[in-house]
Amino acid sequence: MYTLITVLIFIVCVLMILIVLVQNSKGGGLTSTFSGSNQVMGVRKTTDFLEKATWYLAGALFILSISASAFIPRQGVQQRSAIEKQIENAADPTELPTFPQAAPQQQDSNSATQQNNGK
Repeated sequence: MYTLITVLIFIVCVLMILIVLVQNSKGGGLTSTFSGSNQVMGVRKTTDFLEKATWYLAGALFILSISASAFIPRQGVQQRSAIEKQIENAADPTELPTFPQAAPQQQDSNSATQQNNGK
């Protein structure tokens, strides 16, 4: 479904580009070529058609873009970013650091007396 919407977006964009390029900002463009009196679509109707087509294509592009965001393919399990992993594994700043304590040394009575006698 996402690829279908993406293809439709590209088609609408190309059509919109073509219609905008056909128009002339000063009122000329495609309408200036239809200056003959025996045309099926007169000059005014051509301008109305191009203007309406531009608005319809702009609306279609807006709707297709919004609907494409709803159909973005997502994996079942979302992968987390490396930053989120680092934040989760970071130490809590409010927690006080604990240092390993050395085990108390027990002296034998024999070693203590030997040290005293040796002096």
